[in-house]
Amino acid sequence: MDRKDEGLHALGRTTRYATDYAPEVLETFDNKHPGNDYWVQFNCPEFTSLCPITGQPDFAEICIRYIPGAKMVESKSLKLYLFSFRNHGDFHEDCINIIMKDLVRLMQPKYIEVVGYFTPRGGISIYPFANFGQPGTKYAQLAEHRLMNYQMDGAPLRAK
Repeated sequence: MDRKDEGLHALGRTTRYATDYAPEVLETFDNKHPGNDYWVQFNCPEFTSLCPITGQPDFAEICIRYIPGAKMVESKSLKLYLFSFRNHGDFHEDCINIIMKDLVRLMQPKYIEVVGYFTPRGGISIYPFANFGQPGTKYAQLAEHRLMNYQMDGAPLRAK
């Protein structure tokens, strides 16, 4: 199948890296199994952004998990999008919520969650979590359940 037929522009082409936050680089393709509920997970272990106050770099692993609807995010475009935060100044919690909201707007997943495992600065680690489920569906109930029962899976230290 020709990539042009799918509307993908980043995949298989010379990579151009945005120098600041660039949600416009995100691309989707059709989910070939929209009637199935299944999880897709992306891990970005080399995420960087800037502290909006000091301008110092912040480093994190970003984990995105979602149950797709009709559309799915193309992985190279997601990589370029996440890379675009490199010179973007926002707090950790803001970055995670921005990523989640951009992906919801882009592909309207049934359910999505985004977690940031930010490395310590000043002796404190921050692990923000944001999620969304389609309103009025079992996925909204899943979102509420996951949020109310959230535990930092994958976090280096866990409170018992």
